[in-house]
This record gives sequence, structure tokens and C-alpha cells, in this order.
Amino acid sequence: MSYLDLGSRRFGTEFSSLINKRVIVNTLTKKTFTGILLGYSTADHSLVLSDVNDEEGNKYSRVILYGHAVSEIFLVEEPLDLEELAKRLEEVFPKMIKYYPEAKLITVMDRVRVTDKGVEGTGPIAERVKNVYNKFVEEWNKKQSK
Repeated sequence: MSYLDLGSRRFGTEFSSLINKRVIVNTLTKKTFTGILLGYSTADHSLVLSDVNDEEGNKYSRVILYGHAVSEIFLVEEPLDLEELAKRLEEVFPKMIKYYPEAKLITVMDRVRVTDKGVEGTGPIAERVKNVYNKFVEEWNKKQSK
């Protein structure tokens, strides 16, 4: 059993939350790449980006950046506001919602889990939660594109 301190776990959680999001990556050689973060290596923080543009206007379908060459990573898109989503779910499921901001997690009736990546659960309650979630995400994306 390995022991990770709270800071290391939090770093890993935050890093993982960037998966499938548009990021800007600056390298030590002063190059800049903008693309969707597909994955990373936990060992050395190497990155795989898709749909990539560089500062010179070149486009690439995939770019792998070795961790030792990366100096900065910036999230381009605004993360989903889970606190606002929890309030919306509370309107549909009064007194059945728990929001855990540190874990970026909402639970509905202690059975259905909601994160910025989607809804986990089955059955009629999960379907209702998915409908609220999908509508919220659609509204959120429209607001972000303005």
C-alpha cells in the first residue's frame, strides 16, 4: 500500500481533470501548443495532445510532449460549475443532494454520482439526473461560447 500525501493526491486529481479539455502548453524552448489533452504519463508528466495548433499556425492531429520539456499548462475552457449544477439538481431532488467540492462530486440519494465527466448510475433516478445534467451542460456550453 502506497502512501500519498494530500497535496500529491490533489495534484493528481487536478491534473486528471484536464483530460479531454482544451489546454495551452508552453515548453522550455518557448514553443506554445494548443490542443485537447488526451492523456499523460504519471511517471514524468509527458502529454499527448490532439487537434493541436502551434504559435506559427501549424496544425497537427497528435503531439507528444515529454514532461521534461513542458514548462506550463493552462486550461482554456472554463470548468463545469458543479456547485451550480448541485443547486439545479436540488430543485428536482429536494434534500437528496450532497455536493463535495474537494472531490468535485455530487451524489443524488447516495446512489447516483455526478462529476464534470458525466453521470454514473442506472435506473429511473439516474435517467432523470442525466436529463438535468445534459440540459445544464448544453446551457453551460452556450454560455461559454458567447
